[in-house]
Amino acid sequence: MSKENQSSRRKFLQQIGATSLLAAAAPLSSLAAKEKAEERTLFYEKKISSEDTIRVGVIGFGIQGHSDLGTALKVPGVQLAGICDLYTGRLENAKEMYGNDLFTTRDYKELLDRTDIDAVIIATTDCWHSTITKDALEKGKAVYCEKPMVYKISQGPDVIKAQQKSGKVLQVGSQRVSSIGLAKAKELLAAGEIGKLNMVNAVYDRQGSIGAWEYTIPDDANAETTDWNEFIKVTEKMPYDAKKFFWWRAFKEVGTGVAGDLFIHLLSGTHFITNSKGPETIYSTGQISYWKDGRNMPDVMSGVMQYPDTAEHPAFQLTLQVNFISGTGGEELIQLVGSEGIIIVKGNDLTIKHSIMPEAPGFGGYDSLFTFSKSMQAQMQKEYDAKWTTAQKTKPTKDDITFKAPEGYSDHLDHFTNFFDSVRTGKPVVENAVFGFRAAAPALSCNESFFQKKIIKWDPVEMKLV
Repeated sequence: MSKENQSSRRKFLQQIGATSLLAAAAPLSSLAAKEKAEERTLFYEKKISSEDTIRVGVIGFGIQGHSDLGTALKVPGVQLAGICDLYTGRLENAKEMYGNDLFTTRDYKELLDRTDIDAVIIATTDCWHSTITKDALEKGKAVYCEKPMVYKISQGPDVIKAQQKSGKVLQVGSQRVSSIGLAKAKELLAAGEIGKLNMVNAVYDRQGSIGAWEYTIPDDANAETTDWNEFIKVTEKMPYDAKKFFWWRAFKEVGTGVAGDLFIHLLSGTHFITNSKGPETIYSTGQISYWKDGRNMPDVMSGVMQYPDTAEHPAFQLTLQVNFISGTGGEELIQLVGSEGIIIVKGNDLTIKHSIMPEAPGFGGYDSLFTFSKSMQAQMQKEYDAKWTTAQKTKPTKDDITFKAPEGYSDHLDHFTNFFDSVRTGKPVVENAVFGFRAAAPALSCNESFFQKKIIKWDPVEMKLV
């Protein structure tokens, strides 16, 4: 490519980077001055360069692999070059979808050996993430690795080193890090819209067998059609079990349960909004409440994490919740609670509600004052009124605000767009290996805490267990 074309594309991408985030919003001060609650839509136009073709391979063509590939191919200039999966039926499905000429294989190393593949999407079982990621980087491929980046905390440093050594792009697949709604929440929190942050409540509930990972198992599933011996190469040896292959999230031998599937989303979103490096203490508890189908990972789980006071944010507590038999029908939300209000993030939309204490301290009402003698009550009321003005005794009000992403907006598409932009231009990814590990380690620590029944201590700066 000519230097002129490189320069123009770089300038173009800088321009879209400057305008893609947001902001339909007027200054916060003017919003707050409105007499009524205001609803605004996040205007969003992100143009995508397609000058350079990127040929992508997919390793792991299950539910997430299908979803990731479908989204990736919506990015201009991205082409499919090959698919790898251990189950033969999925390779047949790949050819049915993309043509008989498509390269397919059960050996991911054959895909990595292809010189016509620039980048790979790794959407395998969790226990394979780090191994395939390191192999792909060593082969010079850019990598989009599904969350969690690693199956074990001990694998994190090696993945980070492998990326640094290769110099290739590695992005972890927690798409909320690319969400324009979470970017708005980040902006509002930094602007002090809800005062000083002190707590975050994060929930990802579901209700239903599919949400609880009881996926359909094909009639022809057996040790040969799933290449079971290859599947368990990175685990302890186990007899063939169709559930462990197709419902792998529910089994600790190959998956990471609700912590690795859903806590990780809540952690990634919280870390992005708050600029946090992570918690210092982690505790979790859980149970198998309803889906007693042989799984050994909880279907109801809660976590509590303490985040330290840092230059990026004040100390706050994070509570995490997943309930797979929730009578609410299921919901995903992150609530950031501050001293003057709350930011409620649901998907890519958010609502801000305010509650601000008056300057004057409490006096009267449900207070011990009425238990004193009449003369003492009168004397103290007089002293209170002399010290505090009516304005100081009045609770300040501030309008609630709602922000909505445009209809049809996809943070998943944005995440892949950001990934391929980085592959083309070399600019930093939005979720690199360090960020991915700092989200994965606390999530995986929840499993350690659950099984060991103890508090896990973590150094978020040095990224190591204490």
